[in-house]
Amino acid sequence: MLKRIGFALIAVISITGKLLAQVDPHFTQYYIYPLYVNPAMTGGSDGDYRVSGIFRNQWGTIANPYRTVGVSFDKRTDKNISWGMNLLNQTAGDGGFNYLNAYGSLAYNGVKFGKDNNHRVIFALQAGIINRRIDKTKFKTGEQWNPITGYNGSLATGEEGLVATQSTVLDIGAGALYYDGTPDKKANLYAGASVFHLNRPRDAFISNGNVALEAIPMRYVLHGGVSFNMSNKTRLVPNVIYMGQGTAKEIVLGTYLQMNVNPETDFMIGGYYRIEDAFAPFVGVDWKEFLFGISYDINASKLGAWNRNVNAFELSLTYRKRKPGQPMFEYIRCPRL
Repeated sequence: MLKRIGFALIAVISITGKLLAQVDPHFTQYYIYPLYVNPAMTGGSDGDYRVSGIFRNQWGTIANPYRTVGVSFDKRTDKNISWGMNLLNQTAGDGGFNYLNAYGSLAYNGVKFGKDNNHRVIFALQAGIINRRIDKTKFKTGEQWNPITGYNGSLATGEEGLVATQSTVLDIGAGALYYDGTPDKKANLYAGASVFHLNRPRDAFISNGNVALEAIPMRYVLHGGVSFNMSNKTRLVPNVIYMGQGTAKEIVLGTYLQMNVNPETDFMIGGYYRIEDAFAPFVGVDWKEFLFGISYDINASKLGAWNRNVNAFELSLTYRKRKPGQPMFEYIRCPRL
């Protein structure tokens, strides 16, 4: 049990970089949950609308590991407007921690230029709520440990500084995206930037003298990549994403190869490297209107040396609805991460 407590503390420090840092939940397969990366990705799919779901399980050696579920929906219209919604829920640890956010996104994709208007710039806004809850009755502290008999849950925790056990706040974000949708081109570029927590919502769990003073730090995201069309059946997509929030920083380098197997099926294989953190191989199958993906994070930081099985896996499924009889090449090339 002491080993688990020590591991949990190291895990928190490893993820945040410092105890003052705060990091929003996020996924390795971040392109499956695009509105959370950049609201300007709203409507950016090779279909009239898209529904995505993703599940992440990490730190399996903890009795109650982190489990994160994300669901999103976005739709294009013929009025240069796209809209979408995304919902994320994370449960974590013996303390009964639960993190829930829900957002609506609205994107304007009417900025077009270049030959045949294949170069696009998209601007978007996002608004929603963040709800967090904890269960103090599930906490285990040093005051509840007896050196002879061990843990005794009936003893007082000795913790008095926790101001709130739940909090719901309004949250606002914005983003912009450029991509080159020129068909039959050797290389198509995309790049975007977004910022979240623009209104600096208050964090009720961080207090000073029982008064919540701290604001949730803004999260900044820069992302981009190039789709190299190696042939009419194969393309290579290197990409990069940077995220910064408070004192925490994250850079992910990745690439995947997409190969056409038959008129209805593409096979995808690749991998990602979060600098000084983890490697994540990925495989996926794009069949008809469905895209299935699986990835596995292999920890490469000091956290991996502390304990085994600190890795994580993700499963994802995306459905894209296309108009009956409309060929694939008539859709705008989506800026898929």
